[in-house]
Amino acid sequence: MNMSGSMAHSIKSISAKSVADYFLLKGSSDNKPITNKKLQKLLYYAQAWSLAARNKKLFDDKIEAWIHGPAIREIYLAYKQYGAEPITKKIDGKEALAIPEEVRNFLDEVWTVYGKFDAAYLEQLTHSEDPWQKARQGIEPNISSENEISLESMQEFYSSKLKQIQLA
Repeated sequence: MNMSGSMAHSIKSISAKSVADYFLLKGSSDNKPITNKKLQKLLYYAQAWSLAARNKKLFDDKIEAWIHGPAIREIYLAYKQYGAEPITKKIDGKEALAIPEEVRNFLDEVWTVYGKFDAAYLEQLTHSEDPWQKARQGIEPNISSENEISLESMQEFYSSKLKQIQLA
């Protein structure tokens, strides 16, 4: 009996930490080390494309429009000690592997598209897109901000990108 449709809304939401762990495990297994900055962008794109393609948010954590692009404060602080170096912390993977298979498959797609790029490229990419720009409107480039990148702006922007892809 297929219950995935009716069960989808009762599954407790995934944390950004679980998604971060999943990407860190992917990076490790693919021999593509991930820095804190790259991890932040992967989390942002996972949330944005989940809103566009799955019509639901992936996690509840707030994404802020920082100088170097979208960031989740709690995740940033957890890996701050690595600076710009790859995160080498051993991830136990229990939380990451508890993510439902359908969501892991989705995260694999995000990894396939964005995992090959370095943090600097991903930063430039987010800076060129509406959601980060809107959240930083009126703020000088070198000034810190805690402004949230709204789920609505992400969903709107990436849904229109998705339509363009589907029409192509």
